[in-house]
Order: sequence, then structure tokens, then C-alpha cells
Amino acid sequence: MKVSGFTYMRNSFTYGYPVIQSIKSVLPLCDEFIAVIGKSNDGTREAIEAIGDPKIKIIDTEWDPKLTQGGKIFAQQANIGLKAITGDWAFHIQSDEVIHEDDLPEIKQAMIDNFENKDIDGFLFRYLHFVGDYKHIGTTRRWHSREIRILRNDPAAFSYRDSQGFRKYTSEEAYHSGTEKGTKLKVKPLNARVFHYSYCRNPYLLGGKVKKFHSYYNPNEASVNDYKEEISFDFHSVIDVLSPYIGTHPATMKELIAAQDWVFKYDATRGSFTPRHRMLYEIEKITGWRIGEYKNYKLVK
Repeated sequence: MKVSGFTYMRNSFTYGYPVIQSIKSVLPLCDEFIAVIGKSNDGTREAIEAIGDPKIKIIDTEWDPKLTQGGKIFAQQANIGLKAITGDWAFHIQSDEVIHEDDLPEIKQAMIDNFENKDIDGFLFRYLHFVGDYKHIGTTRRWHSREIRILRNDPAAFSYRDSQGFRKYTSEEAYHSGTEKGTKLKVKPLNARVFHYSYCRNPYLLGGKVKKFHSYYNPNEASVNDYKEEISFDFHSVIDVLSPYIGTHPATMKELIAAQDWVFKYDATRGSFTPRHRMLYEIEKITGWRIGEYKNYKLVK
């Protein structure tokens, strides 16, 4: 059994992404790791090279501005990595995601146990979304609770929409033409967690990131000045309610967490719910059931 990891990024340091910690967190499980690196000017490529692990293979790319609409550029870059792997299992990790070392044994065993079971296309991970700092997480329907992060290396599999998940298609032409919606993957749920740090970064770096990120969905917003934005992001603009996190973080994050250079004060009075989401949140707290949650997969118990 061979495991291939893959990720994509561009100018990760400009926006404070923990890309090095992300890659290092999954390397123990991988026999090879494909890093798809868009042309960067902040040392991202050099830092990944400096990890010095022979399992890492770099693919250099240029991001096509024509693919900004709807986040297509993210799917394209993910597919470059997915189609370059040579393993039996593909472990996708994004540059703001980190895996905890305590979960590696479960992940490895799941791949071993289901290696011959072709009815299983992949595995579903639980998400911990850190918001504001490393002590608060978003637990409402604003944040997706699970997502596929390991899938079988299958020529029919492609990144879905903006690379959040994956689906199977009858052909590459059908995928690119948009004539098919694709078939959802059959996956097993794991207890393994993805520590998601997208909204847990310096608010000035995050302010610029949000502006640039939006330009990948709306080409009219793209600008050479996006990298120069110095806007302090208001964390409460994405908060309805947060819960305290008292567990440990992945070991690869230790130094980054210790170097936190901003202060976040959670103000519960600023949380914003629509009446409908408030009602659904209260139901979920009582029953554990997230009504109507979008699921880009088919669960196999």
C-alpha cells in the first residue's frame, strides 16, 4: 500500500498560512508528497524545499486569472496534484489545515483495513475550525463539520467545485465540460480531526487574504494591489457563536502558537444569527442533528 499526499498553495506566508506545519503533519503517513506551488514571491517555495524530505516533489505552476470565477483555480490546482500522485490512497491537505499526530494511527489503520474494499472510495474527517485565536472554535452550521480528505487514487476522481471535496466522473471531458454533476464518493467516517486555521491568523494578514480570496471568485475584484492590503480583519464578522477549545493542538503547531502576535477578545454579544439559524442551532444542541447540512459524500457505516 502506497500513500500519496498532495496540496496546493501560492504566497502562503504573505497571508500567514501554516503551510509548513500542514505538510509536516501528514508526512509520516506519506510515501510521497506532491506540493503544487503557484508562482510566489514570499519564500513559500524555498521554505517547502528547505523541509528537506526526499518524499516531497514540487510542481511549479502559474495561476490562470481566467479561472478566478467561482474559485475554479483552486479545483484546477488540486487536480494537478491529484493527477500527479502514484500512490493507492490520496491524502489531500490544504495549507490552512493540520493533522494531529494522535490521529495518525487511526488514519493509517483505516487505509490498511479498507485497502481491498473497493466499495470504499475514501474517508471523512471531523473539522475543528479555529476562529480568532487557538482557544475558540466555530461549531455552528456556518462551518462545515466534515469533509473528505483521503480518497482512492482513481482516474475518475476530480476536485469538486472549488476543491473542498471530490467526485467521480465518466470522463475527463465530462468533468471539464460541466455536463455532469459527478457521483458522490462512498466514504467511511473517521474520528480523525482536521485542525482548520483559516480564521486563526494575524488579523492584518487575514484582512488582505479575505480581499484576495474573494478575487478568486469574482475576477472584477482582482487587483495587483490585493497583496498590499493592510486591513485589520474583524473576526466577529464571521462569528455567530464560538465554543472554547481546551484540547491540545498538533505538535507541528507548537512554535507558531507560541509566537502568536495578536490579541483576540471574544464578545458573545456580537454574535449574529438569523432567526432560522438560531432555531436550527438550538435543535442541534439538543439532538446533535444538523438539519439540512450539505453533504458532498455518501456515508458507509
